[in-house]
Amino acid sequence: MSDNGVRDKIAIVTGTASGLGKAIATELRDQGAIVVGCDVQEILGREMMKNIGADFEYVNVSKETEVANLVDVVTSRYGKVDIFVNNAAIQITEELVLTTEDQLDQVLAVNLKGPFFGTKHAVRTMINTGGGSIVNIASILGLVGDGMLPAYCAAKGGVLGVTRATAVQYGLNGIRCNAIAPGDIDTPLVQDYFNMSPDPAAARKDIEAEYPLGRIASPAEVARVAVFLASPAASFITGQVIVVDGGLMATCY
Repeated sequence: MSDNGVRDKIAIVTGTASGLGKAIATELRDQGAIVVGCDVQEILGREMMKNIGADFEYVNVSKETEVANLVDVVTSRYGKVDIFVNNAAIQITEELVLTTEDQLDQVLAVNLKGPFFGTKHAVRTMINTGGGSIVNIASILGLVGDGMLPAYCAAKGGVLGVTRATAVQYGLNGIRCNAIAPGDIDTPLVQDYFNMSPDPAAARKDIEAEYPLGRIASPAEVARVAVFLASPAASFITGQVIVVDGGLMATCY
């Protein structure tokens, strides 16, 4: 077990039942942090966190009362929250003119309100305990567009706004807030996107061919960036969007 400065830090990670959230929780735990994971997939989430020696709480991040209660429970249990990673997300694939109000509400509730509430209540407790680090998982789709994911793009763009506003307002309280904008990651969420195609394997191959590195990211590769931003090694980084996309956005088509 290495030590990059998060050992014994109290960390909350949302959306830890699978994919990137699981990878971030695992990386933090491997680095010695005390981790509390949460998800709406209670059975799977509890099993995943048990496997890495972490706590689990059932939380629907789109409900502010549940997020506030999570922060209160963790603060009561451990005395503080040092790290909060807003990772939970959903995706609905539909072009703009066919996206229903209900679909938009679903995506914004989890992908924008969730990080907003997580950041809000992390700040609320961090102000009283000497500060901390918030890491919001955004997406390159907060910076560029995908015509079949307009609701997702809108939400992830909003996450970047929340990140910057938080960093500006609470820096003097010792609170840093940054965002990661990943490209495609080999997670169930991205596989679901591929599965929308008549030939998912061909869709994956086509997407991977767009990346200068010739592949999409593993969850662990993005998780390591999240842990870096959460750690004292990133002590002078705040209000930033770290793009982790294998060079995709550097490519000129």
